[in-house]
Amino acid sequence: MEKNGAAKKILIIDDEENMRHMLKAVLNRYGYATEAVSDGSSGLEMIRNSVFDFVLCDIKMPQMDGMEFLRAARCDLQHTTVIMMSAYGSIDLAIEAMKLGAYDFISKPFKNEEIRLTIKKAEERERLKQENVALRDQIQRMGGKLSFGNMVGKSPAMQQVFSMALKVARFDSTVLITGESGTGKELIAQGIHRESQRRSEPMIPVNCASIPENLLESELFGYVKGAFTGADKDKKGLFVSAQGGTIFLDEIGDIPLSLQPKILRVLQEGEVRPVGAAKTKTIDVRVIAATSRDLAKAISDGDFREDLFYRLNVVPIALPPLRQRSEDIPRLCHFFINRFNESLGSRIKNISAEAMTLLMAHPWPGNVRELENAIERAIVLAEGTTLAPAAFLGLPKVPENNAGEGDGFSLKAARAALEARMIRKALAATGGNRTHAANLLEISHPSLLSKMKLYGIT
Repeated sequence: MEKNGAAKKILIIDDEENMRHMLKAVLNRYGYATEAVSDGSSGLEMIRNSVFDFVLCDIKMPQMDGMEFLRAARCDLQHTTVIMMSAYGSIDLAIEAMKLGAYDFISKPFKNEEIRLTIKKAEERERLKQENVALRDQIQRMGGKLSFGNMVGKSPAMQQVFSMALKVARFDSTVLITGESGTGKELIAQGIHRESQRRSEPMIPVNCASIPENLLESELFGYVKGAFTGADKDKKGLFVSAQGGTIFLDEIGDIPLSLQPKILRVLQEGEVRPVGAAKTKTIDVRVIAATSRDLAKAISDGDFREDLFYRLNVVPIALPPLRQRSEDIPRLCHFFINRFNESLGSRIKNISAEAMTLLMAHPWPGNVRELENAIERAIVLAEGTTLAPAAFLGLPKVPENNAGEGDGFSLKAARAALEARMIRKALAATGGNRTHAANLLEISHPSLLSKMKLYGIT
């Protein structure tokens, strides 16, 4: 019956002294803090000077009855749940009370258990309301699910990623993020941490592939004085530094086989043993791991422990490469333009249609990181406020209509060749999904099917 460490407060408004006394005794026994007054005007004064979680209010009272109290107190009861009571109950009266803001209506006489269950039901309703408000706030912070942390994406694939990341953020489950280099695995991990209850504690990123094997153990788990030459004092490891927060183990697939049992122990027991220490330390750390390696192949090759994989892969999140969600490229471009305008002091407003065609046709082997670098480079090289194709040095230009060159100067043949090529690219980019391909091409689904048949595209 507690809220933020304090008993929930209930105001009882009833002109019958015996009823007030009985309700106070019952509710106090159930763990609530109660106050009681004998009429609506006194109740009105009470709620204007103090905050109550619930109000139990009789309808028939002298001076100011329950319905008058509801009308007068409407603005003061926005965060208070009101339950009306009456020995003269009727459906019309209950409906009128609820129109004025009451949550429930209970007829006198009632049993002690009945009033307790009514309040419990009201508590559950308030809890659900608070959870819904918190969830709406999270969704708003995500930009209506078009972004998560510092990632943006409108494609169905990224919407699924954002939805999964938001769900898992509310729990402490271990997450394994997979995807090609440059797809934004660390950004997703940062977003999960920021949306979690651990957000006020640190998130410690560790690139397991960049730390030499002979140093990785002491970096992760720390060491005690005298553990090895040069260990002149105790040093806490990164797991201990992340206490209460999150540790992000990037490129976990490259961790040496000799260290994998220690990582497994952290996940199973929540314990670390510093190098040279005789005892383990208990830690409270959420683990998010990421890899661009095929761990199934690594397991079959004997480079990765199968039991560690299953401990890491509690909630898998697979990030698609940019070539499979090319519909996100325009949104990503404008996101990066806005960011670099701020950091570089530039004033780029948009991208020309020709440049966007170039970007949409590029396969982006370096994924989002490559696109980000391309936009930054283009802004530095740009002349004017619009990014033109000339600003994107290093990217292959969209080829001319070579398929139509044998047709001389026929615009019709050239247009057909261009359409066929763009349809094939759109289908490749969407993994053969014709609905998504039609959206990319900005044509209707029936039109796409017709053109595929015309150009012999299967």
